[in-house]
Amino acid sequence: MTPPSVRDSVLRCSQLTLRVPGRTLVAKLDLAVRPGAVLAVLGRNGAGKSTTLHALAGLRYVANGEVILGDRPLPSWSRREIARRVGLLPQASEDPFPATALDAVLVGRHPHLDFWQWETDADREIAHRCLAEVDLAAFGERELATLSGGERRRVAAATVLAQDPQTYLLDEPIQQLDPQHQFDILRMFRALANRGRAVAMILHDAGLAARFADDALLLFGDGRWVHGPCAEVLNEASIGELYGMPVRELRWADGRTFVAA
Repeated sequence: MTPPSVRDSVLRCSQLTLRVPGRTLVAKLDLAVRPGAVLAVLGRNGAGKSTTLHALAGLRYVANGEVILGDRPLPSWSRREIARRVGLLPQASEDPFPATALDAVLVGRHPHLDFWQWETDADREIAHRCLAEVDLAAFGERELATLSGGERRRVAAATVLAQDPQTYLLDEPIQQLDPQHQFDILRMFRALANRGRAVAMILHDAGLAARFADDALLLFGDGRWVHGPCAEVLNEASIGELYGMPVRELRWADGRTFVAA
């Protein structure tokens, strides 16, 4: 399958190889996270999905190959420069100190502040707006410890929104969310891509990937990978092999999904 053009990519990798003890997860990956597009990353548990996103963010050792941001290798950028351009939503969030939802979202503004600079009224306005985007407008003063798992996940999404990067790397952004908020979050990042941002997100539902993503990256956990447009990559044979079970594709006028056969 012909890889997408990398001329307009914000973040890309070339011949990227990622290993854990005793196993190669991803071998010689060529990938472009394109502005204006959503990339869905799918695979079984332990297949290297999070590891790949962390490598693209510069937070994971790379056995071979390179990651390029803009027109420069990622290691040539400072961490602050990277944080202004690439936002990572991790799979899990830790809250070591008591804080409100607004405090947590304001952390997303730190890459844009000078050292020792306090958040401005403009930063607080951005944080409030981001909380509203994830349906938490009235939660700014709530202590994080009082929030449900799904509410805390939406705070994390608001935090990466407040960071305002060109590229979003999202590790299971809809985990712990009810169906309504799953669709709200996916629509929100789809809209950001439509406005020219680049989005890569780990999903476990191939049907949601087919609905919201332009491209898909399938990781098999043994070094193999498949990357291309969702219309070509997502099918009964590839999804069945990916998850080790037979699946059936269901189609209707405006979309499609996959269910266990």
